Amino acid sequence: MKQILTAGMLSLSLFTLVSCSKDDDNTVTPPVVAVETKTVANVDADAANKGSFTLYSLADNKVIPNSDSATTKWDIGFKATTIIINGGTSGPGKAEAQVITGVFSQLVTAPETGYTTDAAAKKAITGWYSYNMTTHVISPVTGAVIVLKTANGNYAKLEVTSYYKDAPATPDQNSISRYYNFRFAYQPDGTRKFN
Repeated sequence: MKQILTAGMLSLSLFTLVSCSKDDDNTVTPPVVAVETKTVANVDADAANKGSFTLYSLADNKVIPNSDSATTKWDIGFKATTIIINGGTSGPGKAEAQVITGVFSQLVTAPETGYTTDAAAKKAITGWYSYNMTTHVISPVTGAVIVLKTANGNYAKLEVTSYYKDAPATPDQNSISRYYNFRFAYQPDGTRKFN
């Protein structure tokens, strides 16, 4: 009797183990990574007028040293009102971009087509700001959303919110310029979805 119970228990244990193992294989799904909107303040865009771009990694949410300009460690670069991407004539990456009109928070899927890369004659990111000839103030264009395929082929959306240090509500000629304030969302999984 003792042997029958042990054999029965062993069979039940093996059945349960095989059963659980098989169920686990069928129900494993990759975790959903939430795409967060991040806010960045006061990125120096050559405020000292030295002629160099400030390179930025959207994947790592940080400034990348210029010594890494020939790598794919950065996605986007800022110098005065010029924005470059890590692709084409500006870098070795796969970056492409476009500026679309819309509401940043309502853009839940990056466009499938319409991207360009930097060329010698024209950068991919243009039309993001307006210049007031009277006040000499540079203002981000309302509804101008920059959509990028990053240096590594992932998607991001970015909106410049101010071109002035500490993002004054009403910048004037005395405001310190060449400091980018922006918000962005980076999708690390390779899809075009931002939600």
